[in-house]
Amino acid sequence: MTHTLHLGDCLDVLRTMPDCSVDAVVTDPPYGLAFMGKRWDYDVPSVEVWAECLRVLKPGGHLLAFAGTRTQHRMAVRIEDAGFEIRDMIAWVYGSGFPKSLDVSKAIDKAAGAERAKIPASGGLHNNANLNDDGWSKVGSQNPTMDGPIPATDAARQWQGWGTAMKPALEPITMARKPLVGTVAANVLEHGTGALNVDGCRVGLREARQLNRAGSIGYGGSEPQGIVEDGGMGRWPANLIHDGSEEVVGLFPETGQSLPFVGSGGRRNVLGDKGCEYAGTGYTDSGSAARFFYTAKASASERQGVTHPTVKPLDLMAYLCRLVTPPGGVVLDPFMGSGTTIKAAIGEGFQAIGIERDPAYFAMAEHRMNGVQLGLALTAA
Repeated sequence: MTHTLHLGDCLDVLRTMPDCSVDAVVTDPPYGLAFMGKRWDYDVPSVEVWAECLRVLKPGGHLLAFAGTRTQHRMAVRIEDAGFEIRDMIAWVYGSGFPKSLDVSKAIDKAAGAERAKIPASGGLHNNANLNDDGWSKVGSQNPTMDGPIPATDAARQWQGWGTAMKPALEPITMARKPLVGTVAANVLEHGTGALNVDGCRVGLREARQLNRAGSIGYGGSEPQGIVEDGGMGRWPANLIHDGSEEVVGLFPETGQSLPFVGSGGRRNVLGDKGCEYAGTGYTDSGSAARFFYTAKASASERQGVTHPTVKPLDLMAYLCRLVTPPGGVVLDPFMGSGTTIKAAIGEGFQAIGIERDPAYFAMAEHRMNGVQLGLALTAA
C-alpha cells in the first residue's frame, strides 16, 4: 500500500486531485491565532481550501478539523460556506493548558508609573548578601527580581485579582459531512461513506482498564471483581475526548456504581465457564470521565525529533481516523505538519495522503513514517 506526501501549498495540490477520490479528511489546520508568531497561523483556512476538500471527498465523506476556541466560529462558518453540512463538534479536553492572562492590577500600576516592591524571581532562593533589609533584591544584584503581589496604588488595589483570559482546557473539532446522494443507506452502499464507525470506537472495558493503570479514572482504583474479559459492546462514542489528567477527571462528578447482571454470554465469571448462567457484579463506572475516550497529550517519545509546536497525540488521531473512515479507505490531511495524522491513518490500515508546504515539517513527517512505502510529490509552494 503506497501513501503519498506532497510538499507544496495545499490549495495547489488539492486542485490536482480527482473528484471524489478520498473517503475522509482529518486535519489540524492553522487556528488563526498567530501562535508563537508563526506566519502560517495568521488566519484559518479559506473557503476555497475547504471547497477543494469537499470536491475530492466522496459523497457523504466526513471532515474533522481542529480549531481554537477563539476562532472555532470562523473555522466552522468557512467549512459550512464551502458546502459542508456541520454535523457536530467534538471537544478534546486536557488539563495541561497554561493561562495567558494580563494581570489588570499590575497593568494599572505600570500605567501610573508606580513601582511595586520586588521579590526574587526564582522563588526566594537567593544569597542574603544580595538582599536589602526589607528582603528585596539590591539594585545591581545579579539575582533576578519581579514585581511583588502587593499593589502600589489605590486603583490597582481595587482591581487586584482580575485578569483577561481563562485557562485553556479544550480544543474543538468541527465534524462536517459532504452532502449525501440519496439516503444514508444508499450512499453507504454506493460510496462506503456517510456513516460513523460507532462499534469500532466504543469505549469498553479494555479502555477503562487502561485508564485505571494510567492512574486516571478507570474503575475506582481496582479491577472489576469477578470479571476477566468483556464481550459487551462498550459505551457509545461521545463528542467529548479527555486526556485523563487529574484536573480534567476532577471536573466530573463521581457517579459510578456496580451494575448487577445475569447472563449467559459476553462477560466471563472467574468461577464459571464462558457461556454458563451466572449472576454477579458488573464493571464499576467510577467517575463519569471513564465513559469517554481517553488519550494523553503527545508524549516525549512521540515528540522525539519533532519540533512542530502543535503536535497531537497519535492515539487521538488514530481514533478520529477510525471514527470516520471506512475499512481500507483513504484519509487526507491537507495540513500535515509533522505527519501525526498520516502515521495514525497508516497504523489503522488506511491509505493516507498528506500535504505540507513547510520543507522542515515535511522532512519531519517523512522521517516519522519509519520506512513506510511512500509516493513523494513536489509542488510549487
